[in-house]
Amino acid sequence: MLNIVLFGPPGAGKGTQSQNLIKRYGLVHLSTGDLLRSQISQGTELGLTAKKLMDAGELVPDAVVIGMIETQLASNRTAGGFIFDGFPRTIPQAVALDELMQRYDTGISCMIALEVTEDELVKRLLERGKTSGRPDDQNEELIRRRVVEYNTKTAQVASYYAEQDKFHAVNGIGAIDGIFQQLCHLIDSHQPATVVDGGQAADEVKA
Repeated sequence: MLNIVLFGPPGAGKGTQSQNLIKRYGLVHLSTGDLLRSQISQGTELGLTAKKLMDAGELVPDAVVIGMIETQLASNRTAGGFIFDGFPRTIPQAVALDELMQRYDTGISCMIALEVTEDELVKRLLERGKTSGRPDDQNEELIRRRVVEYNTKTAQVASYYAEQDKFHAVNGIGAIDGIFQQLCHLIDSHQPATVVDGGQAADEVKA
């Protein structure tokens, strides 16, 4: 099973590359924000717990988020793997995720961070803000603050995966196809078998 942690600051092109990777490798997209909204809308026990905390202005504990991720792992056992979007953000979350994956006889294959200069990110997001309607895409000060927050949080997690020889940084500036090919090359280097479009493998792959 192929499991990728994909990081990138706002405007790095992570959304576009995520969709390309999902299509090529047959992965399930796991965004903690999407999971929270889904669980809350479904009225699950985890969702109700999360909503109660959020309504009180409190952070959702890691245990609740990990529980939501486990639900997805259990219900997508035939998937080619998972792509984790923006999670884990801290070392304790990374450790908890590793422990969870081990219970399912799998693990994180690699963490890839798309790197883009701050000035380029500001340029991209201000341009996106013309159509996105998002206030945080229209204020340069807010954009730069988001980039600093991302870099601060990612540095620790990057070190955690680097110690496992699983961290890779990819230049996020350039042609979309060119960046995608770099990502595929890195991902394939973490697999013993060749994976082709649609998640079909020449041999069974187990991370």
